[in-house]
Amino acid sequence: MTTEHLRDDLDARPRGPLRTMANKVPEVTVYFWIVKVLTTGMGETASDLLARELGPVPAVALGGLALVAALAVQLTLRRYAAWAYWTAVVMVSVFGTMAADVLHVGLGVPYQVSAPAFLLVLAAVFVLWYASERTLSVHGVRTRRREAFYWAAVLATFALGTAAGDLTATAGLEYLGSVVLFAAAICVPALAHRFGGLDAVAAFWSAYVVTRPLGASLADWMAVDHARGGLAMGLEPVTFAWALAIVGFIAYGAMAQHDLNTSLLQSR
Repeated sequence: MTTEHLRDDLDARPRGPLRTMANKVPEVTVYFWIVKVLTTGMGETASDLLARELGPVPAVALGGLALVAALAVQLTLRRYAAWAYWTAVVMVSVFGTMAADVLHVGLGVPYQVSAPAFLLVLAAVFVLWYASERTLSVHGVRTRRREAFYWAAVLATFALGTAAGDLTATAGLEYLGSVVLFAAAICVPALAHRFGGLDAVAAFWSAYVVTRPLGASLADWMAVDHARGGLAMGLEPVTFAWALAIVGFIAYGAMAQHDLNTSLLQSR
């Protein structure tokens, strides 16, 4: 599920007279997956921390405004910028967590209902995206329309992953059991692609969904108290530590250009 396996439809042309840009999604490498998991865990604990300190309603409002601002910056750029892209991903993680929690805690919607509902939303986004663009590849995100579909899919994956992770954690597995479950689950699409002929794009999006409950379950396990099966490190230290790790990986990746496909940039 690295970049070389996701280029098959790179040259698929946008439908309609749309102005193209440099691809707006980073190189899909091990580095990409590490940062992605880190953002999910940090988003989980940051969301819980904000809700505790500010209250659910102000936290959701603040998270929504920050998400809109981050996406606005990302959408105005004409090429990939690590700081803008990963800031948007972090804010999607924070707000996606809040959205799933509001449905469950605020509106009383059980995870058994919200998880399938978010799955249907994600499926609808993919259907509309493919019907419009004839591709779901993250290496064809070179128009505003494709980028809008991409971020809609990212939002849906975070909400789905949050609901799925909370569902397993409350169904008896607890947080550590959920970490083991999702760590195994994320290997399935990779192995299915490598040995079972699973399409690279399908494998990518399947793994992308699983990163959300994997990172969130790991961060929760580190933060919650011993009575809930955790390490009792606390929300503040875990959020701060994961945020530092994200900044460190992004800075290193930007300097080393691990997140850029230089061959594709040179070919443009």
